[in-house]
Amino acid sequence: MTDPAQTVTNWARNITYTAKEFHRPDSLDALRSLVAGSARVRALGSGHSFNRIADPGPEGVLVSIAGLPPAVEVDTAARTVRVAGGVRYAELARAVHAKGLALPNMASLPHISVAGSVATGTHGSGVANGSLAAPVREVELVLADGSAVTIARGDARFGGAVTSLGALGVVTALTLDLEPTFEVAQTVYVELPLAELDFAAVSGAAYSVSLFTDWREPGFRQVWVKRRTDRPAVDFGWAAPATEAMHPVPGMPAGNCTRQFGVPGPWHERLPHFRAEFTPSSGDELQSEYLLPRTAAVAALHAVDGIRQAVAPVLQTCEVRTIATDPQWLSPAHGRDSVALHFTWVDDLATVLPVVRRLEEALAPFDPRPHWGKVHAVPGEVLRGRYPRLADFRALARGLDPDGKFTNPFVADVLNGRQA
Repeated sequence: MTDPAQTVTNWARNITYTAKEFHRPDSLDALRSLVAGSARVRALGSGHSFNRIADPGPEGVLVSIAGLPPAVEVDTAARTVRVAGGVRYAELARAVHAKGLALPNMASLPHISVAGSVATGTHGSGVANGSLAAPVREVELVLADGSAVTIARGDARFGGAVTSLGALGVVTALTLDLEPTFEVAQTVYVELPLAELDFAAVSGAAYSVSLFTDWREPGFRQVWVKRRTDRPAVDFGWAAPATEAMHPVPGMPAGNCTRQFGVPGPWHERLPHFRAEFTPSSGDELQSEYLLPRTAAVAALHAVDGIRQAVAPVLQTCEVRTIATDPQWLSPAHGRDSVALHFTWVDDLATVLPVVRRLEEALAPFDPRPHWGKVHAVPGEVLRGRYPRLADFRALARGLDPDGKFTNPFVADVLNGRQA
């Protein structure tokens, strides 16, 4: 499907893409022909980004891969699944679970696309859980000349091929490792103090732990604790169990959230915070997120607490999660076990951006890496210094896309090697 005149926005509607054409090819051949015949291309996943990472510019072509056949091919013997890049995690999870298998983790929202999530380093939570890129064993790409290539684990290029910001080609499919299915029981606790916080103990208390606060007072209003039922029970003595169902954003309906109160359920119905049956509309919000070394978690939280009078008035909620170290060259968790500080802001960029800058100043001593798909103000030259394998990624991008067909100003600023 092609509609050059169509206006396309991201999920939050804070970005209107400037592409001269929007295409939604329905076959791999059509996609390959489109890519080969275009001068500038960027691929669009589910649009759950808050900056111009996907915008090809006014002379470029924006391509949605959601129209490609939604393949989900489970190999139960090998415990793998080959999934089309445009498939969303909710659909993937249901298909995998039906075969008695599971993904190791999911993000808070199950409606995001597989290709877009792993390309930007998106993650869930858990001290031993890697990002959503961690289970990827193969990535299939359409390159600038329309040819197809598969880059698998063990290939020298693999470290740059999965979390690639869309700079290498259009991801058409990925193959992921799976494990046997499991159940999770989710319990929410309330009012965890920041003073004397034992972050290592709290964050490691269960398979996945998320802390939420509005920063109106020190400490955390909610702690979402997700325990695998095949592992020991949780003795969470730092806060009291909630007496009613909770939503991460105060005042929002808890009915849209996954089951709480310790009721066991399939992994894909508990690891996300939100139910797959709840389809989010375009959100009146902006988001920022920063990944820091996990050893700096308590100091970083106190740094945010020190400016909470600036943060709180423009904040809907802040979530704190943990991610295991990631070998992907451009992953925000590359080379270090990480803590992620996620901020859901009000939908007012002019008001939010000065607070974002102040937040980044407060976090600067901890070497923060912003999520690639969210609002931040970290200069490109600073970002480049925070990724030790950037030169390797730059060389990989030049090798696979020598003319910069998949580069836009956002990517060019990261690579610092050519003009978009």
